[in-house]
Amino acid sequence: MALRNLWYMRNNFLFGSRCWMIRFSAEVLFKSVSFRLFCVKCDNAGNEPLKNEDLLNNLLSMGVDIDMAKKRQPGVFNRTITNEQDLKIFLLSKGASKEVIASIISRYPRAITRTPESLSQRWELWRKIMTSDLAIINILERSPESFFRSSNNLNLENNIKFLYSVGLTRKCLCRLLTNAPRTFSNSVDLNKQMVELLQNVCLSLGHNDPADFVRKIILKNPFILIQSTKRVKANIEFLRSTFNLNSGELLVLICGPGAEILDLSNDYAKRNYANIKKKFFFHGCTEKEIQKFVLSYPDVMFLAEKKFNDKIDCLIEEKVSISQIIENPRVLDSSISTLKSRIKELVNAGYNLSMSNITLLSWSQKRYKAKLKKLNG
Repeated sequence: MALRNLWYMRNNFLFGSRCWMIRFSAEVLFKSVSFRLFCVKCDNAGNEPLKNEDLLNNLLSMGVDIDMAKKRQPGVFNRTITNEQDLKIFLLSKGASKEVIASIISRYPRAITRTPESLSQRWELWRKIMTSDLAIINILERSPESFFRSSNNLNLENNIKFLYSVGLTRKCLCRLLTNAPRTFSNSVDLNKQMVELLQNVCLSLGHNDPADFVRKIILKNPFILIQSTKRVKANIEFLRSTFNLNSGELLVLICGPGAEILDLSNDYAKRNYANIKKKFFFHGCTEKEIQKFVLSYPDVMFLAEKKFNDKIDCLIEEKVSISQIIENPRVLDSSISTLKSRIKELVNAGYNLSMSNITLLSWSQKRYKAKLKKLNG
C-alpha cells in the first residue's frame, strides 16, 4: 500500500511538473510573440523602436506627423518627461486650432518640453509687444521656433527693456517679433553692439538723431539685429566706395531702399555687382547708368548671377532694349516663366514691347489680366 501511494505521488509530481513546464513554456512563447508585436507597432520610419509609448500615442492622437518630428528633433523622443498635453491645453486656451497645434509640434517637437509656467511667462512677455493672442498664434504657425527655441524668459524680458530704452516703439518691436524673432534670443550684449554701431554710423554721417536713425533702419530691415557688426560695416563701406556716395546720399540709401543690402554677405554683394556691370557693359551701358540703375533698384543686388543674366537675356531676345530695363527695373521682380508667358500673350495681342511701356510685365496678375483683356477686346 505504501509502495502504491509512493508510486502515485511520483506520477503526480512528474505529471504536474510536465504541466507546469508546458504552461511555463507556452507563457514564455506568447510573451515573446507579444513583445515582438509591440516592437513592430512602435517601429518608426527608421525601423527603430520608440522608447516612450505614451508619448507616441499622445502625439498620434493629436495628429502630429511623427516621422517629420523625429527627423527634426529625435532627442525629444528619448525624454522621460514631456508636456504635450499641457501644451495642447495652453495653446487651445489662446485660440489655436488642433490642426495648428499638430503642425507646430510636427515642425518643432521641442515645444513639448516647455513647462506650463514657462509658456505663460513667455506669452505675457510677447503680449507686451503683440496686440492680441491671435497675432502670436499666427507667428507660431509660421515659425514655431521663434517662440519655443529658447526658454530663457529673463533674456527675452531684458531685450524688450533694452530695445524700448534706445527709442524703439512698440511698432518696431512688433515688426522685429513678426519678421525676425531671433533678435529676442540674442544676448542683450549682442543687440547692444549692433545698436551702438548704427548709432555711431548715424553720427559719422552727420545725422543728429541716432534713435530716429536706428528706428528707420529696423522698420526697413528687421533682420539687421541678427547680422554681425562686421558684415554691416563692410557693406556700408562697400556702398560708399562703389557708388561714390557722400554722407547725405549714403544716409538716405541705408535708411531707405538700400537698408536690406546690409544683410548680404559682402562677397556676395561684390560678386553680384561685378556681374551686373559685366552684363550691362556688354550691352553698351556706362558705369554712371549702371550705378543709377542699382541705386534706384537695390533689390537687384539679391539676384544671383545666373538668374539676373537669364532675365536680361529673356527680355533682350524679345526686343526689349537695355534702356527700357534701366528705366523700368521692377520688371526684374517677375520670374522668368512669368516674363516669357506675358511676353507671348502681349505679342499675340499686338502689343509692341520695343515701342511701349514694359512695366505691365511686373504688374499684379489681376491688373495685368485686365489690361490684356482690353488689348484683346
